[in-house]
Amino acid sequence: MNFTEHAGKAVLRAAGIPTPQGIIARTPAEAADAARKIGKCVVKAQVPTGKRGKAGGIKLAATPEEATAHSKQILGMTIGEYVVDEVLIDPQVNIAREMYAAILNDPESQGPLLLFSPEGGMDIEEIAADHPDALLQVQINIIKGLDAEALAAAVRRYDPPAAGAITDILVKLYDAYRASDAELIEINPLVQMRDGHFVALDCKLTVDDSALPRNDALARTGSPDKTTELESRAKALHLKYIELDGEVGVLANGAGLTMTTMDAIRHFGGAPANFMEIGGDSYTKAIPALEIVLANPKVKSLLVNFCGAFARTDVMAEGVVNAWLELKPKIPIVFTIHGTGEDEAIAMVRERLGIEPYDLMDDAVKAAVAAAKGARA
Repeated sequence: MNFTEHAGKAVLRAAGIPTPQGIIARTPAEAADAARKIGKCVVKAQVPTGKRGKAGGIKLAATPEEATAHSKQILGMTIGEYVVDEVLIDPQVNIAREMYAAILNDPESQGPLLLFSPEGGMDIEEIAADHPDALLQVQINIIKGLDAEALAAAVRRYDPPAAGAITDILVKLYDAYRASDAELIEINPLVQMRDGHFVALDCKLTVDDSALPRNDALARTGSPDKTTELESRAKALHLKYIELDGEVGVLANGAGLTMTTMDAIRHFGGAPANFMEIGGDSYTKAIPALEIVLANPKVKSLLVNFCGAFARTDVMAEGVVNAWLELKPKIPIVFTIHGTGEDEAIAMVRERLGIEPYDLMDDAVKAAVAAAKGARA
């Protein structure tokens, strides 16, 4: 789940990292009232995506009248597929310099990765490309935790006078990362003001969806992902479905097998129409799952790929066969089945549907791709 700047800053403040005390406004009148309380301010679109400034979603205002005018322009605009329905009115601060700080999940080390740069206010990709020597990267052992002394020594090479204060913020940032089960928590820019104090002017926060149930208060402040109508239907049924732009529908058990199937479809010249995992007890939802996949008008063929170890393929296949016979779709369907119960599953598909499952997955994928292209022609 992604979070707006305002929600992310609340997480920072809870960890002891200073942020501006802004006010949320949902109308131009509220923006004007906030500007009267704050004085010179920044009007900032609140959407859980980046590049708001480049899109015109961040503007300086010296007066309540300017705040009103800016909020009229920003409210209702679309940034990264999100419609702006609220703005944050933040006080302007006297910036001496800008820095960058973040902690994210690192696939390479399979643990947290801390990033710090004395060059802030730009995308991390720009920092890495234009100033590679100005980017500190620290891999963190999730069991041992962050070594504050080693971190302070590393930061001292970039900024000796302020190393202590910066290290303190980075340690607190790691605390916030752990407390919120974050996948990414980023401060850009982290600024040092002319009086020497540090403050986080922005925050980008992404939290692992699987951790949300144990942090309900935080989840309520997040921004749910944009979903299509079919994805919303699937979510209500607790089905793992993602709508895509291809023509080959996919039903498979297990996320890994489903993704492998999608990759194989692309490899053999096709394009998957969806991700749909239907394993475990999902076979009991085979009819609504099949309805959702087929409701996408782009689907021209369906590929069913089951591979069972503990889950029995004959049980999963029975759910799909029953659904197919009830719904009676008019598109080609292709099966490939392996693992526990495969003999029973193959016999069932053969006898009840009159279809011969493919022994090799590659052959099944090629057939599904060819069928979709033939239907399109």
